[in-house]
Amino acid sequence: MNKTYLNWSSGKDAMLALHHLQSSSNFSVEKLVTTVNSDYNRVSMHGLPISLLEKQAESLQLPLHQIPLDGDVSMQVYNQTMQRHVSLLKEEKFTHTVFGDIFLEDLKTYRENELQKVGVTPVFPLWKKDTKSLVEEFINLGYKAIVVCVNANYLDESFCGRIVDAEFLNDLPENVDACGENGEFHTFVFDGPLFSFPIEFEIGEKVLRDYTPSNEDDCYQESQSWDHKFWYVDLKLK
Repeated sequence: MNKTYLNWSSGKDAMLALHHLQSSSNFSVEKLVTTVNSDYNRVSMHGLPISLLEKQAESLQLPLHQIPLDGDVSMQVYNQTMQRHVSLLKEEKFTHTVFGDIFLEDLKTYRENELQKVGVTPVFPLWKKDTKSLVEEFINLGYKAIVVCVNANYLDESFCGRIVDAEFLNDLPENVDACGENGEFHTFVFDGPLFSFPIEFEIGEKVLRDYTPSNEDDCYQESQSWDHKFWYVDLKLK
Protein backbone atom coordinates (compact mmCIF):
# COMPACT_ATOMS: atom_id res chain seq x y z
CA MET A 1 0.00 0.00 0.00
CA ASN A 2 1.31 3.44 -0.98
CA LYS A 3 1.92 5.93 1.83
CA THR A 4 -0.11 8.98 0.79
CA TYR A 5 -0.84 12.51 1.97
CA LEU A 6 -3.91 14.54 1.09
CA ASN A 7 -3.80 18.15 -0.07
CA TRP A 8 -6.38 19.37 2.41
CA SER A 9 -8.20 22.58 1.51
CA SER A 10 -10.67 22.20 4.43
CA GLY A 11 -13.47 21.97 1.85
CA LYS A 12 -15.90 19.47 0.37
CA ASP A 13 -13.89 18.27 -2.65
CA ALA A 14 -10.88 17.32 -0.53
CA MET A 15 -13.26 15.64 1.92
CA LEU A 16 -14.92 13.61 -0.83
CA ALA A 17 -11.52 12.63 -2.27
CA LEU A 18 -10.54 11.32 1.17
CA HIS A 19 -13.83 9.45 1.48
CA HIS A 20 -13.33 7.80 -1.91
CA LEU A 21 -9.90 6.52 -0.89
CA GLN A 22 -10.94 5.05 2.46
CA SER A 23 -11.81 1.71 0.86
CA SER A 24 -8.79 1.70 -1.46
CA SER A 25 -6.27 -1.11 -1.13
CA ASN A 26 -3.67 0.96 -3.00
CA PHE A 27 -3.42 4.15 -0.92
CA SER A 28 -3.03 4.75 2.80
CA VAL A 29 -3.81 8.41 3.54
CA GLU A 30 -1.72 9.24 6.60
CA LYS A 31 -1.42 13.03 6.66
CA LEU A 32 -3.23 16.24 5.71
CA VAL A 33 -1.20 19.00 4.05
CA THR A 34 -2.56 22.56 3.89
CA THR A 35 -1.13 25.87 2.66
CA VAL A 36 -1.87 28.76 5.01
CA ASN A 37 -1.65 32.51 4.58
CA SER A 38 0.96 33.52 7.17
CA ASP A 39 -0.17 37.17 7.02
CA TYR A 40 -3.60 36.29 8.43
CA ASN A 41 -3.05 32.80 9.90
CA ARG A 42 -5.83 31.43 7.74
CA VAL A 43 -6.21 28.69 5.13
CA SER A 44 -5.15 29.99 1.71
CA MET A 45 -8.12 31.17 -0.42
CA HIS A 46 -10.71 29.72 1.97
CA GLY A 47 -9.94 32.31 4.67
CA LEU A 48 -10.59 29.74 7.39
CA PRO A 49 -8.93 30.34 10.80
CA ILE A 50 -6.17 27.85 11.57
CA SER A 51 -7.92 26.90 14.81
CA LEU A 52 -10.78 25.38 12.78
CA LEU A 53 -8.36 23.68 10.39
CA GLU A 54 -6.57 22.06 13.33
CA LYS A 55 -9.90 20.95 14.81
CA GLN A 56 -10.78 19.27 11.50
CA ALA A 57 -7.52 17.30 11.59
CA GLU A 58 -8.20 16.31 15.19
CA SER A 59 -11.68 15.08 14.35
CA LEU A 60 -10.44 13.21 11.26
CA GLN A 61 -7.67 11.74 13.42
CA LEU A 62 -4.95 12.61 10.92
CA PRO A 63 -1.74 14.60 11.52
CA LEU A 64 -1.61 18.03 9.88
CA HIS A 65 1.33 19.51 7.98
CA GLN A 66 0.97 23.26 7.43
CA ILE A 67 2.84 25.16 4.71
CA PRO A 68 3.00 28.91 5.54
CA LEU A 69 3.05 31.33 2.60
CA ASP A 70 3.05 35.12 2.43
CA GLY A 71 -0.20 36.60 1.20
CA ASP A 72 1.49 38.16 -1.84
CA VAL A 73 3.81 35.23 -2.59
CA SER A 74 5.17 35.10 -6.15
CA MET A 75 4.76 31.98 -8.26
CA GLN A 76 8.50 31.39 -8.15
CA VAL A 77 8.63 31.47 -4.35
CA TYR A 78 5.45 29.39 -4.15
CA ASN A 79 6.95 26.63 -6.30
CA GLN A 80 10.21 26.67 -4.35
CA THR A 81 8.38 26.47 -1.02
CA MET A 82 6.14 23.64 -2.18
CA GLN A 83 9.08 21.64 -3.53
CA ARG A 84 10.91 22.05 -0.21
CA HIS A 85 7.94 20.79 1.82
CA VAL A 86 7.14 17.95 -0.58
CA SER A 87 10.78 16.87 -0.34
CA LEU A 88 10.40 16.76 3.45
CA LEU A 89 7.30 14.61 3.07
CA LYS A 90 9.15 12.32 0.70
CA GLU A 91 11.81 11.87 3.40
CA GLU A 92 8.96 10.60 5.59
CA LYS A 93 8.40 7.90 2.94
CA PHE A 94 5.34 9.47 1.33
CA THR A 95 5.21 8.38 -2.31
CA HIS A 96 1.77 9.63 -3.41
CA THR A 97 -0.38 12.71 -2.89
CA VAL A 98 -4.13 13.23 -3.36
CA PHE A 99 -5.95 16.19 -4.92
CA GLY A 100 -9.68 16.93 -5.12
CA ASP A 101 -9.42 18.39 -8.62
CA ILE A 102 -12.25 17.53 -10.99
CA PHE A 103 -11.83 18.98 -14.49
CA LEU A 104 -9.28 21.81 -14.71
CA GLU A 105 -6.76 20.35 -17.17
CA ASP A 106 -4.14 23.10 -16.82
CA LEU A 107 -4.11 22.80 -13.02
CA LYS A 108 -3.76 19.02 -13.19
CA THR A 109 -0.87 19.33 -15.66
CA TYR A 110 0.83 21.91 -13.45
CA ARG A 111 0.59 19.65 -10.40
CA GLU A 112 1.90 16.65 -12.32
CA ASN A 113 4.87 18.59 -13.70
CA GLU A 114 5.85 20.08 -10.34
CA LEU A 115 5.55 16.78 -8.47
CA GLN A 116 7.55 14.94 -11.10
CA LYS A 117 10.52 17.15 -10.13
CA VAL A 118 10.55 15.67 -6.62
CA GLY A 119 9.42 12.16 -7.47
CA VAL A 120 5.96 12.12 -5.85
CA THR A 121 2.97 10.70 -7.73
CA PRO A 122 -0.33 12.67 -7.77
CA VAL A 123 -3.70 10.92 -7.41
CA PHE A 124 -7.01 12.43 -8.59
CA PRO A 125 -9.90 10.26 -7.34
CA LEU A 126 -12.61 12.73 -8.48
CA TRP A 127 -11.15 13.42 -11.91
CA LYS A 128 -13.70 13.89 -14.74
CA LYS A 129 -16.65 12.92 -12.55
CA ASP A 130 -19.87 14.92 -12.93
CA THR A 131 -19.73 17.82 -10.46
CA LYS A 132 -23.47 17.86 -9.76
CA SER A 133 -23.36 14.15 -8.95
CA LEU A 134 -20.32 14.65 -6.72
CA VAL A 135 -21.86 17.36 -4.57
CA GLU A 136 -25.10 15.39 -4.32
CA GLU A 137 -23.06 12.37 -3.22
CA PHE A 138 -21.32 14.55 -0.63
CA ILE A 139 -24.68 15.64 0.79
CA ASN A 140 -26.25 12.17 0.65
CA LEU A 141 -23.29 10.63 2.49
CA GLY A 142 -24.10 12.91 5.42
CA TYR A 143 -21.26 15.41 5.15
CA LYS A 144 -21.99 18.98 6.16
CA ALA A 145 -20.26 22.06 4.80
CA ILE A 146 -20.72 25.82 4.96
CA VAL A 147 -19.70 28.30 2.25
CA VAL A 148 -16.88 30.48 3.59
CA CYS A 149 -15.82 32.36 0.45
CA VAL A 150 -17.45 33.35 -2.85
CA ASN A 151 -16.08 35.00 -5.97
CA ALA A 152 -17.90 38.33 -6.17
CA ASN A 153 -17.97 38.12 -9.97
CA TYR A 154 -20.20 35.04 -9.77
CA LEU A 155 -22.09 35.15 -6.45
CA ASP A 156 -23.28 37.87 -4.11
CA GLU A 157 -22.63 37.98 -0.38
CA SER A 158 -25.91 36.18 0.43
CA PHE A 159 -24.30 32.88 -0.63
CA CYS A 160 -21.55 33.33 1.96
CA GLY A 161 -22.40 31.51 5.18
CA ARG A 162 -24.92 29.16 3.57
CA ILE A 163 -24.99 25.43 4.19
CA VAL A 164 -24.30 23.26 1.12
CA ASP A 165 -27.60 21.46 0.65
CA ALA A 166 -30.21 20.85 -2.07
CA GLU A 167 -31.64 24.36 -1.67
CA PHE A 168 -28.18 25.89 -2.08
CA LEU A 169 -27.59 23.90 -5.29
CA ASN A 170 -30.98 24.96 -6.69
CA ASP A 171 -30.17 28.62 -6.03
CA LEU A 172 -26.83 28.60 -7.85
CA PRO A 173 -26.86 30.59 -11.12
CA GLU A 174 -26.47 28.58 -14.32
CA ASN A 175 -22.93 29.89 -14.90
CA VAL A 176 -21.70 28.58 -11.52
CA ASP A 177 -20.36 25.03 -11.30
CA ALA A 178 -22.10 22.83 -8.74
CA CYS A 179 -18.78 22.14 -6.98
CA GLY A 180 -17.40 25.64 -7.54
CA GLU A 181 -14.60 24.00 -9.52
CA ASN A 182 -13.78 27.28 -11.28
CA GLY A 183 -13.25 29.00 -7.94
CA GLU A 184 -16.78 30.40 -7.67
CA PHE A 185 -17.03 29.39 -4.00
CA HIS A 186 -15.13 27.57 -1.26
CA THR A 187 -16.38 25.61 1.74
CA PHE A 188 -15.55 24.40 5.23
CA VAL A 189 -16.58 20.82 6.12
CA PHE A 190 -17.60 20.48 9.75
CA ASP A 191 -19.23 17.06 10.09
CA GLY A 192 -19.69 13.73 8.36
CA PRO A 193 -19.01 9.98 8.41
CA LEU A 194 -15.21 10.26 8.79
CA PHE A 195 -15.36 12.84 11.59
CA SER A 196 -15.03 11.54 15.13
CA PHE A 197 -16.94 14.63 16.33
CA PRO A 198 -18.62 17.65 14.65
CA ILE A 199 -16.74 20.96 14.60
CA GLU A 200 -18.55 23.58 16.68
CA PHE A 201 -18.23 27.13 15.35
CA GLU A 202 -19.86 30.55 15.37
CA ILE A 203 -20.65 32.62 12.29
CA GLY A 204 -19.21 36.14 12.31
CA GLU A 205 -19.31 39.09 9.94
CA LYS A 206 -18.94 39.11 6.17
CA VAL A 207 -16.23 41.13 4.45
CA LEU A 208 -15.37 41.93 0.82
CA ARG A 209 -11.65 41.68 0.02
CA ASP A 210 -9.90 42.97 -3.10
CA TYR A 211 -6.70 41.18 -4.10
CA THR A 212 -5.77 43.39 -7.06
CA PRO A 213 -1.96 43.18 -7.28
CA SER A 214 0.38 46.16 -7.37
CA ASN A 215 2.24 47.09 -10.56
CA GLU A 216 5.42 45.72 -9.01
CA ASP A 217 4.03 42.20 -8.82
CA ASP A 218 5.93 39.99 -11.27
CA CYS A 219 2.66 38.34 -12.31
CA TYR A 220 0.78 41.64 -12.77
CA GLN A 221 0.24 41.52 -16.53
CA GLU A 222 -0.95 37.92 -16.49
CA SER A 223 -3.21 38.57 -13.52
CA GLN A 224 -5.19 41.28 -15.32
CA SER A 225 -7.71 38.61 -16.28
CA TRP A 226 -7.95 37.14 -12.79
CA ASP A 227 -10.88 37.72 -10.46
CA HIS A 228 -9.79 39.77 -7.45
CA LYS A 229 -12.87 40.44 -5.31
CA PHE A 230 -14.14 37.82 -2.88
CA TRP A 231 -16.70 37.75 -0.08
CA TYR A 232 -15.65 35.97 3.10
CA VAL A 233 -17.61 35.01 6.18
CA ASP A 234 -15.63 34.83 9.40
CA LEU A 235 -16.04 31.60 11.36
CA LYS A 236 -14.85 31.26 14.96
CA LEU A 237 -14.20 28.10 16.92
CA LYS A 238 -16.61 27.67 19.83
